Amino acid sequence: MTVETVSENRSFGGRQLVCRHRSSETGTDMRFSLYLPPAAESGPVPLVWFLSGLTCTEENFTTKAGAQRVAAKHGLAVVAPDTSPRGETVPDDADAAYDFGLGAGFYVDATAAPFDRNYRMASYIETELPEVLAGAFPVDGRRQSIMGHSMGGHGALTIALRNPDRYKAVSAFAPIASPINCPWGQKALSGYLGRDEAEWRRYDACALIEDGHRVGDILVDQGLADGFLENQLKPELLEAACGKAGIPLTLRRQEGYDHSYFFIATFVEDHLDWHAERLTSEG
Repeated sequence: MTVETVSENRSFGGRQLVCRHRSSETGTDMRFSLYLPPAAESGPVPLVWFLSGLTCTEENFTTKAGAQRVAAKHGLAVVAPDTSPRGETVPDDADAAYDFGLGAGFYVDATAAPFDRNYRMASYIETELPEVLAGAFPVDGRRQSIMGHSMGGHGALTIALRNPDRYKAVSAFAPIASPINCPWGQKALSGYLGRDEAEWRRYDACALIEDGHRVGDILVDQGLADGFLENQLKPELLEAACGKAGIPLTLRRQEGYDHSYFFIATFVEDHLDWHAERLTSEG
């Protein structure tokens, strides 16, 4: 598969790339950013996935989070995919709302028309893009971890829970803890999957845990000044599900922090330290 380099910048001794390729899953061109640390010059390095939130592209985390310095320190590659398929033929929200359609793929494989043609972000992240990366870049597919923000935090948690043997660590910033139980999630899941709520459960972290899916441990940071906290994010539901299932959850409630990338940039080093520890351990 051909991968085109759209841009390349030197950063902390490594290479910050933005790439484009044709996706068989989405039927569109897809973009992703990839940071390769200096250690990648000597051979394959561990790979951390970052899944972004509503309205974002591959650019937001890449330019705002300040992750490159920490990734270089630990010798980690970091990939940030786009959040949805894009293009003139890709269906969007009827009212062009920010929380559905373009920029709001919710990391699901849509089954409801017309979105089922292009919105296959679960398979894109879980299957196609890993193969693209392994074929073109010095990344170690045996050492992967995943994290994300908001909608992307939901994506990271659910993908990790469905693939517990693939990811050595999972963390999230202000994740949508239970899409089944919030307006954002109810709109997205009904629009992409239809009205059968049993089909929604594989895209809800709390439901997956209730249904027996497990990961080793989870790190979550949540700002207490986040305007979406009570109505959309509901970390207490994840806390309860993990507690009942015996999954170690480190849920850090951060006084005064909101939903922005200022929040993410403040704590991204902690998260990458968490991932590096698990990616480089022998266990």
